[in-house]
Amino acid sequence: MTNFHRSLVLGCSALALASCGADEIVSPGTGGNITINNPPATPAPTPTPTPTSALVTPAAGCPTISDPVGLTDSGTISGPTGEYRVCTLPARFDASSTLPYIDGLLYRINGRVDVGTDGGPTASSADTDVELTIEPGVILFSQGSGWLNVNRGNTIQANGTADRPIVFTSRDNVQGLNTDNSSGQWGGVVLSGRAPITDCIAPGATPGTVACERQVEGAAQPALFGGATPGDSSGSMTYVQIRYSGFVLSGDNELQSLTPSGIGSGTTLRNIMSFNSSDDGVEFFGGRVNFRNLVIVGAEDDGLDSDTGVKLNAQNVIVIQRPGVGDTIIEADSNNGLEDQTPRQNTKISNATFIANSGTGDQAIRIRGGTDYTIVNSILVDQSGATPCLRIDLPETIRAADASLDEAGPPVFNSFVMDCAVDFRDGSGGVTAAQTQSFFDAGSNTDSNFTNTLTMTYVNGTNENAVTVFDPTVFSSFFTLPTNIGAVYPGNETWVQGWTCNSSFANFGSVSDCTSLPVY
Repeated sequence: MTNFHRSLVLGCSALALASCGADEIVSPGTGGNITINNPPATPAPTPTPTPTSALVTPAAGCPTISDPVGLTDSGTISGPTGEYRVCTLPARFDASSTLPYIDGLLYRINGRVDVGTDGGPTASSADTDVELTIEPGVILFSQGSGWLNVNRGNTIQANGTADRPIVFTSRDNVQGLNTDNSSGQWGGVVLSGRAPITDCIAPGATPGTVACERQVEGAAQPALFGGATPGDSSGSMTYVQIRYSGFVLSGDNELQSLTPSGIGSGTTLRNIMSFNSSDDGVEFFGGRVNFRNLVIVGAEDDGLDSDTGVKLNAQNVIVIQRPGVGDTIIEADSNNGLEDQTPRQNTKISNATFIANSGTGDQAIRIRGGTDYTIVNSILVDQSGATPCLRIDLPETIRAADASLDEAGPPVFNSFVMDCAVDFRDGSGGVTAAQTQSFFDAGSNTDSNFTNTLTMTYVNGTNENAVTVFDPTVFSSFFTLPTNIGAVYPGNETWVQGWTCNSSFANFGSVSDCTSLPVY
């Protein structure tokens, strides 16, 4: 094996031990000129957007959909890109329906909108089997406590395209009131499934069984997830942006951009972007998840949060913090003080580029609570110069593998490089920085003394492309064998373009800025 590391470590005495519990599915704008279709230069091939000179004009009315309540014509709304017809969604879709793309039309999420009715933890005749289909190019907006919940036994088919993504955003974004620092203007998207979870709300319920359910916190009415169907499907979301989410639903409860809650491996998640969530970018609560092509920019809490027994595979992941904003890039724990519950979280990530920039967090990556975690073929850079790279907490997280306890052993790192002023720090429960370093160094081709040569913030340079690749297909057939480490490298650079949006701290060569609506 090959490893390199700095000699700098940081003890607990120098840093506060802040935390965010696994029992939270939700955890604790201004004006500006908008420029569209004028992105800065990007790595080749650069998209060539068609300039938009005319303002959008409103559609004549709302389309008829299959749901018996249907859409409500709520007049029009205006912003820098023009005037739009507003069609408000029903509070609950009771019949499978399609939201078509229509020029000059936006769909409004008013308060909580349910897809179908919760069918319980097992498939039965009680299932409403409602499927909500959203066509490429559709834009949905909300404000305040508006959020979309896909209930168990129902599905979503929100499949955009590279040149016409589906956009979930806020009213302020439509009206041109947002800047690159706006956030927390509506709820977000929740997928509720029947795959196994832990931390059951019913006393005495066995984790990972049909008796183990959890509640979407902050919901005025029950919104439950969990079950014992690992292959459950909540549908498909591809080429989707979720902007300016994270509204406080109740107390300190905020939704993430996307919250997959007990979803099964039958669910497709691919090419999804979270922009400026006031909480986490994406938080996984249990379930069985395969995720490809994930972009998280500007989250104000954690970029990628995972807990309550999730089994997660992810490849091609970019997490970029806003300057001076955010907590961790990764926060992972298994069972929130009940570390011997099973299923135990087991997350495997290949080909990630992590850019820590907050300067306010206690660490960039925090692995704790008895979770199993693997990071390979990845890059972590702290641009702030003030945040330690890696922290591991609790003896349960570093125990030897034990199949009877569903434990895979201490965290694993291979072909993972870090460029931070401080590499490792002490964790809680007696896990020292030196122990964390030993687990990092035990991997092949790890380097904590790496000098990054990234361009465009996230695009590989010479040093990144020189790192030996680890074969992630040994973990699962979900993974593909990359030619380089990192998320964006020669031959794998165009997947971020077109369907994403640009900001002052992350430019993806897309056709519009995140502060503006795309116009086709």
